[in-house]
Amino acid sequence: MKFPNNLISKLTSRKNNNSFRALPTNHDLIDFSSNDYLGFSRNENILKLVETASKNTGFFNGSTGSRLLSGNHTIHVEVENELAEFFKTPSTLLFNSGYDANLGVLSSVPQRGDIILFDELCHASIRDGIRLSNASSYSFKHNTLSDLERKYLNTKKASVTTYIVVESIYSMDGDRAPLKDMAEFCKKNSCFFIVDEAHATGVFGTQGRGLIDELCLDDFIFARVVTFGKALGCHGAVVLGSNALRNYLINFSRPFIYTTAMPIHAALTMKFALNELETTDQLTRLKRNISVFKNALQTHNLQNRFIESDSAIQSCIIGDPIKTKAIAATIQKEGYDVKAILVPTVALGTERIRFCIHSYNSVSEIEDILYKFSTLIYNLNPL
Repeated sequence: MKFPNNLISKLTSRKNNNSFRALPTNHDLIDFSSNDYLGFSRNENILKLVETASKNTGFFNGSTGSRLLSGNHTIHVEVENELAEFFKTPSTLLFNSGYDANLGVLSSVPQRGDIILFDELCHASIRDGIRLSNASSYSFKHNTLSDLERKYLNTKKASVTTYIVVESIYSMDGDRAPLKDMAEFCKKNSCFFIVDEAHATGVFGTQGRGLIDELCLDDFIFARVVTFGKALGCHGAVVLGSNALRNYLINFSRPFIYTTAMPIHAALTMKFALNELETTDQLTRLKRNISVFKNALQTHNLQNRFIESDSAIQSCIIGDPIKTKAIAATIQKEGYDVKAILVPTVALGTERIRFCIHSYNSVSEIEDILYKFSTLIYNLNPL
């Protein structure tokens, strides 16, 4: 069947701009690319516990329907209750992924006439949720409170509800949002604060509860999105908030209402990943490796080339798609899995190599990959 010409044109444009995407197939490299920060995706203890619990509860291949029909299981409720206790929040609601959770909250909660102010570097799932809402939306400059204030004053109207949306740790830059200042701003102006903790969960806070926990900001947050597909090494997400928020999402969030419920196996994996998070030493190992990486940046005089970050995400701006892809390909040939991040994931001129640090990376691996990277940066220019 003939493919539409306008779609062919878009694919051709991607290839001409050196930003064409293809699915990777090489997975036997040393991992400096995945979001599996604590190694939970390969944790044998979690796997064994899930297998045993699946047998004991009566394993289902599928959920058989949405949670409002036949798909709601006592395991779902049990996991939600455990999550509420762990994160010290009144209520929680499971979603099939972080993307679904952001879509579910932002497409349904802000109403026509409301205002959404969001950081310009927010994830695509946040942007897509906002796009599906009936509210008016405006972006503000990344991590810039003064621009948030300016946008708020420009859009402020009597009786208008305003939502402020950020990520606590940004997925491509690895930097922090100024959560304390933004929380105070929201409190002062009666705005509703929504925070995506995807890349903070399992990395920051007591037992990996996230950056909101670390900063003691729980009472300032209207809705918090926690995903399990990053440091928790499995699949699924949860929205944390009030009982009223849970009830609202059950009744009005289309990505929750009209989708098949999370499989029992996935919910059990979330349960035991959470239990592992409470006892593991992998968070300590991860923090050590982040420090080793940052010290190695100093050793190779690379610190000014990287975006300032104390998270597991460390990004070096290259600014040219051809050079970025060439550097990534060369490092991959040396046995290390790093990825070139290109347009449209990041803005034109900010193409980068993104390093993800893990608890299971060895010190020698970290030092070696940065030695090889520094050689490429300083000796192979232009590539």
